[in-house]
Amino acid sequence: MQRVTISLEETLAEAFDSLIAGQGYESRSEAMRDLVRKAIAERQDASPDGDCVGNLSYVYNHHVRALAQRLTEISHEHHDLVVATFHVHLDHDHCLESMMLKGHTAQVRALADAIRAERGVRFGELNLIAVAPNGDHGPEAGHKHVRHEHLTPELG
Repeated sequence: MQRVTISLEETLAEAFDSLIAGQGYESRSEAMRDLVRKAIAERQDASPDGDCVGNLSYVYNHHVRALAQRLTEISHEHHDLVVATFHVHLDHDHCLESMMLKGHTAQVRALADAIRAERGVRFGELNLIAVAPNGDHGPEAGHKHVRHEHLTPELG
């Protein structure tokens, strides 16, 4: 077993201790191991070689130097993945953004990771649904719109 040391703000450490006590954990270490296991399991749900639709929601402090601009630049650099963005002002300092994403799973995850890694971004959560390209469209399928590919949820 390896020892890993992390630093937490005092209020975050107190909140974490309260959370894990309420869940019955006997130690911070076991709670952290479960959090790490959960993060690894979530990464394995959708194949990185496949396609997905997803939602990335995160809170950020818009007073952090140039953060809003960096977030906008990141989303513009990935305009092919970003379907829509919803922005809510939570209070004087914080905003909530929710991005609807569509594309290759590995690229969607990389975008989510880049945003969550920005200093000042908190509570980033990515929810993915694996999809399969469904090209059965066009006039022969009874559709009257321009031929394009749809994504169908994989119901597994």
